[in-house]
Amino acid sequence: MAWPSVQFKVTLFKRAAKRIPALARFDFESFRQQAVVFGTLNLFLLAALLLLHSLFSSLLGSPSPALLIILGTAFLLKMLELLWLWAAIGTPSRTLADLLVWASILLNITLALALTFLTNRGESPYFVLLAIPVLQAAYRFRLPTLIAVIVVCDAMTFFWVWYFGEFHSPMKAIEYLESGVLSVVYALMGSLVWLLVNQLRSDQSRLAHSLEELERTRGKLLEEEKLAMAGRLSSAVAHEIRNPVSIISSSLVTAARPELGETERKDMYEIAGKEAARLEKLTADFLTYARPTQPQRVPTSIAQTLGYVAEIANVHAAKRNVKLGLEVDDELQVDIDRDQVQRAVLNLLLNAIDATPEGGQIALRGHRVSNGTLEVEVENSGEPIPKEALSRIFEPFYTTKAQGTGLGLAISKSIAKTQGGDLALTRNEAGRVCFTLSIADEEPAPGANNHG
Repeated sequence: MAWPSVQFKVTLFKRAAKRIPALARFDFESFRQQAVVFGTLNLFLLAALLLLHSLFSSLLGSPSPALLIILGTAFLLKMLELLWLWAAIGTPSRTLADLLVWASILLNITLALALTFLTNRGESPYFVLLAIPVLQAAYRFRLPTLIAVIVVCDAMTFFWVWYFGEFHSPMKAIEYLESGVLSVVYALMGSLVWLLVNQLRSDQSRLAHSLEELERTRGKLLEEEKLAMAGRLSSAVAHEIRNPVSIISSSLVTAARPELGETERKDMYEIAGKEAARLEKLTADFLTYARPTQPQRVPTSIAQTLGYVAEIANVHAAKRNVKLGLEVDDELQVDIDRDQVQRAVLNLLLNAIDATPEGGQIALRGHRVSNGTLEVEVENSGEPIPKEALSRIFEPFYTTKAQGTGLGLAISKSIAKTQGGDLALTRNEAGRVCFTLSIADEEPAPGANNHG
């Protein structure tokens, strides 16, 4: 059955859920992306620092073999880390991910200190590597851990100024000031990143909670909508069955009267037979709608299929002096279930004939659109469908005809759905009322809701 308002909420829920990382469990994909970014940044910094050291060797001295070996080893370790991240299968635990982050933090801190010692200059460019541990701690850990990492990085910068001054020429106050500025930069950078990341996580947590509430509400709405639809169907079925049963009952009671003449008795039996046939058709139509059969697609000539339906409908159209025209390419061939499509189109044609005034025209058109979908249009020259009826024309048992079952459009739409298409009112104006039946060029996904 169709529940537009509920399905709209379900669609919103699914789209939003895809955008929110799983907060209740470790999200390895998110971690992988972060680790790849930091690893790539680390490689870029190592390469850039080596290049700068080579370019400014007059100030920093030529890179020593030990320095080159350490840089090469660090570069190789980072490459191996990136390869593992790309090739990791399954979902590693949060503990393993945290260990990997801590290994990267310790590697960069150790690397910055070792390269600074090997450079043996008062001002070392390799302290820029300490920015990576600060950023990683801000992204992955709580505030106390971040503060500890910042303190270690700050202490290293002051330690080097003190150490170099003790064992080499005394350091000036400006050197300590520069270290202090660098320490403030580390603290501000780490704090701002931590605040932004935690604000984002807080927003995600609130949104995830809202989505959980929406999911619970969606479940309630679906249940209520199902119950309401079941109630409407039960009421409609009871109403449609009651009339012919009442007529059959009264006809048989009347026919059983002894004083009734033979002709009148025969008429009563005839009325009962017609109503029984109508009841049988109603039951068959309802079963067709409620349990649509799986389509058997075969290559089919659309011209022959629509031509056959047009011949059948022409008998009814001729009685009302309605002209039926057919427009279709003789070479058009599509994989469809011919019997189902013929039934759907015939329902549309019979409805169109009933809605067309005497002397009017009906156009039956078939063509393939750009995406390969088959479209069959049934257009009549009758009056437009009233606005108040538009929202209900595809509901089962809804009809404005005295002798209609209200299942014709519902069955046609159900048939279109089973073949990956749909049925829609595409034009509704005076003299031009058009229904378009679309059939997909491929099988619909298994388990698709055939009733929309």
